Amino acid sequence: MSRSTAPVLERPARPSPSLPQVLADIGPSYAVNGLVGFIFAATGPVAIVLASGSQGGLGQAELASWLFGAFFLNGLVTIALSWRFRTPLVIFWTIPGSVLVGQALLHTPHAEVIGAFVATGLFVTALGLSGWMRRAQALLPMPIVMAMVAGVFLRFGLDLVRAVHHDPAVAGPMVLAFVLLSALPRLARWLPPIIGALLIGAIAVAIAHPIDWSAAASLSIVAPQIILPVFSWRACLELVVPLAVTVLVVQNAQGYAVLKTTGHDAPVNWVTLACGLTSIVSAFVGTVSSCLTGPTNALVSSSGTPRRHYTGAIVVGLLALGFGLFAGTATSLMLAAPKAYIAALAGLAMLKVLQAAFATAFRDRFALGALVTFLVTVADLPILNIGAPFWGLVLGLSVAWLLERPDFSIERDPPAR
Repeated sequence: MSRSTAPVLERPARPSPSLPQVLADIGPSYAVNGLVGFIFAATGPVAIVLASGSQGGLGQAELASWLFGAFFLNGLVTIALSWRFRTPLVIFWTIPGSVLVGQALLHTPHAEVIGAFVATGLFVTALGLSGWMRRAQALLPMPIVMAMVAGVFLRFGLDLVRAVHHDPAVAGPMVLAFVLLSALPRLARWLPPIIGALLIGAIAVAIAHPIDWSAAASLSIVAPQIILPVFSWRACLELVVPLAVTVLVVQNAQGYAVLKTTGHDAPVNWVTLACGLTSIVSAFVGTVSSCLTGPTNALVSSSGTPRRHYTGAIVVGLLALGFGLFAGTATSLMLAAPKAYIAALAGLAMLKVLQAAFATAFRDRFALGALVTFLVTVADLPILNIGAPFWGLVLGLSVAWLLERPDFSIERDPPAR
């Protein structure tokens, strides 16, 4: 087939698995990776949504509706994409976009913000159908992209250290269990290190920080709030481009790069299309734009055989469905867990991914551009309401183009299989 007639949307490399095949592929370590990825998404990122929405004047009903869309609708898409392509493709929402929305709500009516969500979804959908995203993605040097990923994920490693310092009764035993199991390969086959850390940490939490489960008594299904969009040039000019940048360049780029390091070639155009369409639908319940999440995909693909990683993403999607249905109750329960437990669990699971990001970023080509990208990303100083990872990419690419131009002529690494 000629390039001009090639299909825009990627075709799966393998047939979709049957239910028996999914059940055969899933195992304890993949399920726990999915659980850890879900726990991460349902704690810190949820807190950002609640803080941003509250800052913008949203009430409890609107916030619960936002979380319903963020988890339930994105969970459905996560399950469908991960199953169809046999690749971990966890779709959630743009975290920096949530911060932008909180600021915009201070001076923009909620309905106009929803209109900007819909417009962003239409724009992203058009890009997915055009096929331009895969071409644009292929032009980005992987060392510079991975330097951005290393800069974003560095905080997971730092938070692990801080967790041990601030709450050694919880994080200390988790790190010890992880190290001991990692040093004993025979035992690790039966009890993977991250599972041991999860279990030991749960015991430590039960002893040192008993959780109040009274919130479970008010278990109830959320009632999504349907909000009709109002389109205004002011809101669209303020939000559409920044939101699209956070989805396509900041968040999705992280996700693609993370998956590449763990042996996955993500269907870029399909993911872009799915993010756009989901953003349009979820906008009507007040949810910010959808994206391919970097951290959660890193967590679900942090260990095990790559061909089975998709099952961890399906676990995330299934848990997200439940969380979305019981958004109010689930949020209060998830946030009741000590911060050190979540930080230590995520940090331990991310160690190998962070190591791979550094190794790719500073291995050979684009070393100076990668360093600039890393430093700007770690500085975490937004410009024009656009997050530091985007500017890290821009400045790193600019430095590489000016000072490392011969590296662009070197043949790129072949895509992961």
